[in-house]
Amino acid sequence: MKTPPPTLAVLIALYLLFAFAALWRTASALEFDLLTLGVFPVLYGLIKRCSWAGVVLKIYLAIQTVALMALATAAVIAYQITPEDVKVVFQGRNIPISAITFTAIVVMLFQYWVAFSQQTKNYLQQN
Repeated sequence: MKTPPPTLAVLIALYLLFAFAALWRTASALEFDLLTLGVFPVLYGLIKRCSWAGVVLKIYLAIQTVALMALATAAVIAYQITPEDVKVVFQGRNIPISAITFTAIVVMLFQYWVAFSQQTKNYLQQN
């Protein structure tokens, strides 16, 4: 079996991390949703090189985009109301909103780049 292109291999590795995080979140919170558990069919399709994997990947990216836009909209509205309350604290440390925004944009752009690249399309079409 042919190995995936390097960019797709990085995306698969990223999705493996997302999958572990989704399982951890589901086990700890005893809740699940499409955003967290939606990574499993995408990951399966990419690893098995299924014909539908490209479509599912793009649908998953659309779901992520809508969720990110909703979160960003809520953050902007909250910042307009009470700017001092808009902060992210993880294990007692403040994480700058600009760093979160930058990271989210870079990760989303990388996913879109890989999903719509010709290499990914060629890899998924070869069986």
